[in-house]
Amino acid sequence: MGNLYIGLVHYPVKNKRGDIVASAVTNLDIHDIARIAKTYNSAGFFIIQPMPSQKRLVEWIISHWTEGYGGEYNPIRAEAFDLIRLVDAIDDAIAAIKYETGCPPLVIGTWAGYPGETVDYTKVGAIIETGIEPILVLLGTGFGMADEVEDVCNYVLEPIRGNGEYNHLSVRAAAAIIMDRLRGITQTD
Repeated sequence: MGNLYIGLVHYPVKNKRGDIVASAVTNLDIHDIARIAKTYNSAGFFIIQPMPSQKRLVEWIISHWTEGYGGEYNPIRAEAFDLIRLVDAIDDAIAAIKYETGCPPLVIGTWAGYPGETVDYTKVGAIIETGIEPILVLLGTGFGMADEVEDVCNYVLEPIRGNGEYNHLSVRAAAAIIMDRLRGITQTD
């Protein structure tokens, strides 16, 4: 098992007006990020969602794919879903990692349009490879994480940039790119 954890942040995030809200979970994010986490040997995938109705939905989806018909139909998906942990707040994910590993995680934030100082993927990848401390990479939903999340981050990863002006990836696409840059193996001929 690796020392890298993923946190999908549904609160506190911004809506398109910049208000702080709790965003809704999406079935595809749960499925795809769990599979990404499993593929890149993550130690866990935290869904950070405080809303009771949204938490019930996540629990139902997890149950369907681990204990219900979905788990029987597609046991490979159930393996990925075993990594999922549902928590109310970022601090809860940090506490769970500290409890599990005995060490608080290094928290890495991700923002598409972050204006401040960032760290490159090579540096964070090197930290991960040492295996010395756990790492929690926070991925925002909605229109990005609230500014206050920056206070818990040790680093912010450099934004993913395409070659055009449009820059609004889905969180699951960003998760795949980020995990590949942090944990992928470069193949040569």
